[in-house]
Amino acid sequence: MDVETGTKISARLARREAMLEPDEVTAMLRLKKLGWGTRRIAAELGCSRTTVQRYIETGGWRGYRRARRETQLSKHEAWVRERFFRHGGNADVVRQDLARELGIEVSLRTVERAVAGYRQQLAASALATMRFETPPGHQIQIDFGEKRMEIGGEKVRVYIFVATLGYSRRTYATAFLHDRQSAWFDGMEAAFRHFGGVTSEVLLDNAAALVTRHDAVTREVVFNDRLHAFSRYWDFRPRACAPYRARTKGKDERGVGYVKHNALAGHSFDSMEGLHLHLAWWMRTVADLRCHGTTGEPPLERFVRDEAMTLHPLNGRPPFRQIRELLRKVHADCAVEVDTNAYSVPWRLIGEIVEVTISGGQVRVFHAGQLVASHAESHGRHRRLTDPAHFVGVSGFGMPVKQAAQADPPAPKLPELLRPLSEYERLIGGQW
Repeated sequence: MDVETGTKISARLARREAMLEPDEVTAMLRLKKLGWGTRRIAAELGCSRTTVQRYIETGGWRGYRRARRETQLSKHEAWVRERFFRHGGNADVVRQDLARELGIEVSLRTVERAVAGYRQQLAASALATMRFETPPGHQIQIDFGEKRMEIGGEKVRVYIFVATLGYSRRTYATAFLHDRQSAWFDGMEAAFRHFGGVTSEVLLDNAAALVTRHDAVTREVVFNDRLHAFSRYWDFRPRACAPYRARTKGKDERGVGYVKHNALAGHSFDSMEGLHLHLAWWMRTVADLRCHGTTGEPPLERFVRDEAMTLHPLNGRPPFRQIRELLRKVHADCAVEVDTNAYSVPWRLIGEIVEVTISGGQVRVFHAGQLVASHAESHGRHRRLTDPAHFVGVSGFGMPVKQAAQADPPAPKLPELLRPLSEYERLIGGQW
């Protein structure tokens, strides 16, 4: 064999064994669909017919797989993976767990090689946001963001309150100089008034002003008493997003960024009133009318068509902070006293402590978080307001006069703290 022939054979073998690029394999498969034969494809791409047949059989590009080498951690792959994700990608903590729990002493470099394939998965999971689409009127998401701005010629830290309706993505934004509990409540009420109603659920952050405790493992949430009272007043269910997972509230997290970088970017204002006027203009002319990237519709159009009528009406209720809140004990006369006036409650609550709220001309009584009585507020003094439904089940109450006269003379046995109503009539004079 001469030198020239040997060179051609070596080049042919090298070409036959060379691995094709993904785009070359794609072209190969397309030519095959057009009816080309493997020999013609091989000649066109400059590779062996065997290579063409191999890629056509596999249906696409495949990289060469190296045989896996057994290591000290091969038998504990699942355990290592679980610990790696549990510790947020900290390989050194995984190494410590291996020594402490499994008795395996390895170097940090060994652990890093073992978890190298998981790092991309960890990064992807950190960036991933599960999109929760909610029906119209079901949920509103709220949050605060901070931004240093020039107000009246001075740099001021401004707290931006943002509320986003889960279905229509309509946004409400306002500004405060603090993010205390009163700002959260005022912001929510302003959003309710802006949208003309209240959603069934409010998704909020784990702010200390609202949440007493939220266990990251058990997901147990303890809202503070003031938020419970606020949610009862406006008739919505509070829900906290998972700790350290602000992305579960992604619609509003993006909403805060949108307001900061669109409505407020590069602006300064003469006063807080000027800032509020600017936000009102921006919501009306920009935020409501833009084509939303997810829904493909202007939020205002989607809101008016599908969501506005599903919100719970406000019914003219005044702001929550104008409410009086009292604790009262139910007296033996089935009533609680407020400003010398007596308001009836169900007789079974005699002796119990109840919560009384007075607002908007209404006196509402709650027990164990449930509304048990509601009366129009009396503006006189020493008056008694009763609801007949509160005495259902009391012997003799509501009995027709003739039937009552024919009843057995002995009084029926009543609960220990409840006396016949005739005794109270004699004491107070007059009838119920």
